[in-house]
Amino acid sequence: MGHRLRRSLAAIAGLVLAGTGLTSVAATPAVAAVEDCPEGYFCVWSNPTVTGPLRKLNKSVADLGSWDGKVRSYTNRSSYFVCLYDEKNYDASGGYWAEEPAKPYEVYYEGLSGSTSSVKFVRTERECAETAYPWWASATSPRAAGFGDLNGDRRADVVARDKAGRLWLAPGDGTGRLIGTGGWNAMNALTRHGDFSRDGREDVVAREAATGRLWLYPGTGSGGLGARKLIGKGGWNGMNGITALGDLTGDGRSDLAAVEKSTGRLYLYPGTSTGALGSRRLVGTGGWNAMNALTGAGDVNGDGRPDLYARESSTGKLWLYPGRSGALGGRVLVGAGGWNAMTDLVAVGDFSGDGRPDLAAVTNGRLQDGYADSPGSLVTYAGLGDGRLAAGERTDGNWDGLGEFC
Repeated sequence: MGHRLRRSLAAIAGLVLAGTGLTSVAATPAVAAVEDCPEGYFCVWSNPTVTGPLRKLNKSVADLGSWDGKVRSYTNRSSYFVCLYDEKNYDASGGYWAEEPAKPYEVYYEGLSGSTSSVKFVRTERECAETAYPWWASATSPRAAGFGDLNGDRRADVVARDKAGRLWLAPGDGTGRLIGTGGWNAMNALTRHGDFSRDGREDVVAREAATGRLWLYPGTGSGGLGARKLIGKGGWNGMNGITALGDLTGDGRSDLAAVEKSTGRLYLYPGTSTGALGSRRLVGTGGWNAMNALTGAGDVNGDGRPDLYARESSTGKLWLYPGRSGALGGRVLVGAGGWNAMTDLVAVGDFSGDGRPDLAAVTNGRLQDGYADSPGSLVTYAGLGDGRLAAGERTDGNWDGLGEFC
């Protein structure tokens, strides 16, 4: 994630965990001074121990002024990540350190080099050096695909959840905007593919972890989301691989697929005229627990029906299951291996601008295509129109530090 630098061993040795019996040799006089730091603040001292002149901060400071280069010890009692930069104006190129939010126990650092020139409070560690949302670029598709485009501009969008539980829209022009201010970490599955609410706008479906309920968040047509609607009263924690497919039944309504954990069966949940889901249908008799990722990528083979990509966990192979009328056809191998190197498969339609659905993936650091990728590299695969994919292209290396994508 950019230029994060670690502090010296002397700084790490200045860690104190109150109440654990772990102390540093320089920690004896520090306890009272640390307690002078109010809850909600990040406090710095000019002494190499947490004593003496103290500065209390609860907002970002682009230039520490008289304290520039004089921070020798600190403690974080705020609920934010605090980024300490060696340069002014939050310039990460000169190096920085990301201090985690306050712990239930007391933590402080001593014996620092005194190189800090600016300090920034952020919700996630990623924001010390990157935007809160991923960088995403998409070409304009020659026609509307009916999915993957929340704001209706014919560019494929990405929806990303950050680790603070916020939801971001990356509309395909390198920018991003907040569409969910918080609480999205309560959801343990996100998917989108087309219009469930029957208003002509793409929607998002999410599963609530604590209750197993399934919620529909209707799209506004401009990239935002409206008030949620319950479409699954419970039991959805018994399902894996919840995936919006598109209209597999051929009735003009978007459908959902999911794997039953206890049996490995794949079920189709057809969309209805009210935006709810109809009675489920069995479309895969068993063995689907062998797959650790499913994604509805649209009509990738050009036959007019939506298709499904699935990753086999034991081999890392990627399989195409072509859509039939309310069913899936015999699978076709489209990726011979290496797909377990991906944490996320992101199917948002045509982002190459040729009218064919494409596929994107985010690496997890395992070996992929003969290369060891760091976590969070974006790899894009252009669809060839027959279900196959072109060779992957490493597009951006800064998709780490985020949660889930759809």
